[in-house]
Amino acid sequence: MRIIWRALINAVAIVVAAYVVNGVLGSTVITWGNASYGYGEADKWISLLLTGLVLGIVNAFVRPIISLIAMPITCLTLGLFHFVISALMLLLVSAIPPLGFHVEGFVAAFLAAIVMAVVGLVLSWILPD
Repeated sequence: MRIIWRALINAVAIVVAAYVVNGVLGSTVITWGNASYGYGEADKWISLLLTGLVLGIVNAFVRPIISLIAMPITCLTLGLFHFVISALMLLLVSAIPPLGFHVEGFVAAFLAAIVMAVVGLVLSWILPD
């Protein structure tokens, strides 16, 4: 059940991050829901949930390895390098074409990582486990 909550929190964070980053940068640099699964209008939302699920899986398995390797620079930057790692995880998930999620460039991914961290934190406080 916890993985479903994390996927939903990630999905909401993706939507908010796309809205905020696209508004700040003035162009469409983050898109989601551009996949076709044969369910018509529901494809957009299925794509978003799958992207949230895959992002959760990537954060559970790949991110700890990258964080361990990057520990010296993370300590040197007082933990701010975690946002760079989150941006790289977003770019990694963006590289999976069937999800219909795309982030254009590192700056957009970095800004989205900051927004997603704030949204994820707030939603984790609000929603029960």
